[in-house]
Amino acid sequence: MRSYKAKSVTSIQLPPRDRRETALTEAGHNVFNLAADDVFIDLLTDSGTGAMSDDQWADVVRGDEAYAGSRSFKRFSEAVADVMGFDRVVPTHQGRGAENVLFGALLDDGDVVLNNTHFDTTRAHVTNQGATAVDCPAETDLTTDSVGTFAGNFSTDRGWNAVEEYGQDAVSAVVLTITNNSAAGQPVSMENIRETAAFATEIDATFVIDACRFAENAQFIKQRDPEYADTPLSEIAREQLRPADAITMSGKKDALANIGGFTAVRDAALFEQCKQRAILYEGFPTYGGLAGRDLEAMATGLREAVQPPYVAERIEQVATLGDLLRDRDIPIVTPTGGHAVYIDAAALFPDIPADQFPGQRLVCELYREGGVRTVELGSFAFPGTDRPELVRLALPRRTYWREHLEHIAETAARVRDHREEYSGLEIVWEPPMEELRHFSAELEPVA
Repeated sequence: MRSYKAKSVTSIQLPPRDRRETALTEAGHNVFNLAADDVFIDLLTDSGTGAMSDDQWADVVRGDEAYAGSRSFKRFSEAVADVMGFDRVVPTHQGRGAENVLFGALLDDGDVVLNNTHFDTTRAHVTNQGATAVDCPAETDLTTDSVGTFAGNFSTDRGWNAVEEYGQDAVSAVVLTITNNSAAGQPVSMENIRETAAFATEIDATFVIDACRFAENAQFIKQRDPEYADTPLSEIAREQLRPADAITMSGKKDALANIGGFTAVRDAALFEQCKQRAILYEGFPTYGGLAGRDLEAMATGLREAVQPPYVAERIEQVATLGDLLRDRDIPIVTPTGGHAVYIDAAALFPDIPADQFPGQRLVCELYREGGVRTVELGSFAFPGTDRPELVRLALPRRTYWREHLEHIAETAARVRDHREEYSGLEIVWEPPMEELRHFSAELEPVA
């Protein structure tokens, strides 16, 4: 039973199949290029696509639009301090703005950054600073029914291997993404957070947590670690961030807002560097490219995100979608993560080789068959890496209901029934920055 009710709704309808066929061709078989009106159920991302609460909308009206030193910034910074434990915060327009501000201050040409698994924009921002991004995921095979309790963990063994390969002086930052989006949204344990922090300290690297789904990760710790079963979620959320020297945050995830982000740091000198970069790229450090109303929405959203039963229901809905797909013999990574279900496209389409992007073919067929937009997070999104061929079904927060989940599962079942009919895809155009090609590249079916 949901602990909220709908006060405002948006009408949606499934476009006719011939329109979906035409739209997919015009989009170059890349669903990022689709018009939202051509989509029935949108699982492309959970970033900024959820429903805000009535308290958040009330705060929007109260937003103080002063250029510098607004009361909305004061309320926002107090929320970051109370919920996340950081007193020095620089707002940005969204999470990738936070990465740009922080990594521009931290990294130099030739540096190395270790991560449990870099996501697309994180990897791109590291590369853009002339640094090298190295993944150190836990040694878990992300295939159906093979994932452990905290499969999003950072592998310190792999971290030490990277230190040996590149040299300790080169490794300037260690990043921990919670939950681990690129590893099927799997959580990171409290023990691993502390172990990774100790590793970063030992090699004299800055320890950064990508905290965009920090509340979901805290809920997994509460559910799966007996030591924290009776600890309030808000306390777990703060404790898991305590070892970090800095955090980056997309407010479009666990701040439950439609736009916004921030970076927060412990060190005063680093804080000043970040503020100066924010002036250059985002705006004055007390608004960071946002309206005062956006700061207000994030301030309230951060507090709502760590209040039960919201986050428990959030994870439960994702698990329900996973169960519906498994009931129809769709291979997914289990147990499900915090924000999305990940389909194993290589298992579903065993006859399509990796260099013909089985995940992207699945994305196209889910849209063609049922108007469901998803995203590939395999060899198309992460070229040159050894990533599993996964398709992410990211559920927007407080948005869809059981009937929508059943439509998604039935759509996947119809695609499964016709899988022998599908060929692979090949890229016919891509942008110069390969790390971000999946946002705009165009493809066509292999003859």
